[in-house]
Amino acid sequence: MRHTLTQNCHIDRMQARLEKIAARFSLLKAVLPLTRAAALRDTFAGVMLASMDIPQVLGYARIAGMPAVTGLYTVFLPLVAFAFFGASRHLVVAADSATATIFASTLSTMAPTASAEYVALAGMVALLTALLLLIARVFKLGFLADFLSRTVLVGFLAGVGVQVGVAMLGDMLGITTTSSRTTEQAAQIVAHLAHVNVPTFAISFSVVAAILLAKRFAPRLPVPLLAVVGGIAASDVYHFAAHGIATLGPVAGGLPPLRFPAVSWRQMLDLLPVAASCFVMIVAQSAAAGRVFAQRYHEDVDLNADILGLAAANTAAAFTGAFVVNGSPTQTAMADRAGSRSQLAQVAFAAVVVVVLLFFSQFLQYLPHCVLAGIVFTIAVGLINVQSLRDIRRESPGEFTLAVVTAVAVVVLGVEHGILIAVALSLLRHVRHSYRPHTMLLAPGPDGRWQPVPSRPGTQTAPGLIVYRFGADLFYANDHFFVEEVREIIDQAPSKVRWFVVDASAITDLDYSAARSLTDLFDSLAQQNVEVIFGRVNRYLRADMDRHGITEIVKPSCIFSTLHEALAAVGVAGDARAQGVM
Repeated sequence: MRHTLTQNCHIDRMQARLEKIAARFSLLKAVLPLTRAAALRDTFAGVMLASMDIPQVLGYARIAGMPAVTGLYTVFLPLVAFAFFGASRHLVVAADSATATIFASTLSTMAPTASAEYVALAGMVALLTALLLLIARVFKLGFLADFLSRTVLVGFLAGVGVQVGVAMLGDMLGITTTSSRTTEQAAQIVAHLAHVNVPTFAISFSVVAAILLAKRFAPRLPVPLLAVVGGIAASDVYHFAAHGIATLGPVAGGLPPLRFPAVSWRQMLDLLPVAASCFVMIVAQSAAAGRVFAQRYHEDVDLNADILGLAAANTAAAFTGAFVVNGSPTQTAMADRAGSRSQLAQVAFAAVVVVVLLFFSQFLQYLPHCVLAGIVFTIAVGLINVQSLRDIRRESPGEFTLAVVTAVAVVVLGVEHGILIAVALSLLRHVRHSYRPHTMLLAPGPDGRWQPVPSRPGTQTAPGLIVYRFGADLFYANDHFFVEEVREIIDQAPSKVRWFVVDASAITDLDYSAARSLTDLFDSLAQQNVEVIFGRVNRYLRADMDRHGITEIVKPSCIFSTLHEALAAVGVAGDARAQGVM
């Protein structure tokens, strides 16, 4: 008994020392602290995750145009690297369909898929992506993830789902396609439907049906793994290859060799835009997944540390013959369902992969392409979030249009252009809202009480008074809108305007261009004997007004921190308070 207590105390001291060293070098944030019970739980969860995820990463390698074994490479050292350098306890960093599709669409035009040159190009994409992630970490650019809105991300993933699904139909039907473009692939499949390989289609249909039914009625059952094992066994026993059913063929075993992805300088420059697209998707998806599960378990989010972990993971992928890895929302959700609560589960997953690479990789040669295609097809279907699209359409038809446009762009123009369009649409939507913000006026209602209404010419708060609210910061793109609307409201007022009160509660910033426009406007209003008064001016706006000379034009006595004080200056504060508008 005494020996056991002594041993436990020794283990606790060793763990405390390890935690101290890890904290000093900002390592293992996603693993420590860890109790023995939690370690057992996470180890078991990692084994469960491996049973569900190994078939998927094999499928992702198929999407990427890489040798099947490289899918296993993505869940070996990259997982371990993120566990050491990342901060999220839940994020699963591995191969992902979105990033695989991004680089495959370009690399397939530069080298034959699965060739040595293609593998080197994919490794360089991973290395360049890691470099961009490292730059983002150094300059703390984690906020860039916020510029890809959830709306266009839903549309982007839906487009990727359609693209991947169409790409897999050829293998599922036993039809060879020669194009990398989705529209042309679909046309070739339709043109050759008469040449469908019936046994191949039957196997694919069975795999897809089994996975979708299990997802509905038995979500914890590892049907993809069962499909892979069953497909390998049946292929070996019944000699599928001799009956026209394509199989993977010989698969390299053993641990991945460490090597630098050697490409030419020109090829590296050509790959930089591809790496940039992968970078945007990685930051956006990883941030979204990391935040969701951190909030679920009331944990802090350190996106910049996660970016460092992602950079380390992609560096490991580049030097082990793998391809770009990403923080996958779907695989993170799978890990959570398996019981994972720290990155120790992912380390256990990597250990299972080592066993597969050392002792079972030779059996992968019998795996039919149609089985993998069926698994990937179900992944593609899962990327099309119909419920989210319905919710967006119901709540915001304009944003639904953006999501659809993004999805169509991915399918028609390709993933690389689709991600750029997604970012552009996200930014344009934000700029559009700031460019044409909501504006309001206080106006008498049916009962005579003041109430906020959308601003329109011919409306007045009270005889001689207009109270106007502008719903965004004032900058070079919307200052003309402010000026034109104010002039129109004053010119078309029912009676002569003596006081124009600006409710500035939504204005926190004023740039040089807007300040010049306001100067001209207020000079013009002064000539019309209209006194401009500002209410609800915060300290940031007041500093800008002082710096740009607006305070001198309006006069300090006409700038107030509350709307009550502003209305008191024109003698109507009591009426406004009585009407409940302040």
